[in-house]
Amino acid sequence: MTRPLRIEFKGAVYHITSRGNAKQAIFLDEKDFADFLSVLCSV
Repeated sequence: MTRPLRIEFKGAVYHITSRGNAKQAIFLDEKDFADFLSVLCSV
C-alpha cells in the first residue's frame, strides 16, 4: 500500500530537508551542492 498523495497548495511555502543515513554528509564537495541547488531551483 502506498502513501497517499500530498495536497499541494498554489503559492504555498514548503520546508524541504535533505539528510544522509545516520546523519552522513550527502554532498561530496561544493560542486555536488551547487548541482543540487540548480536542480532544486528548476522545480
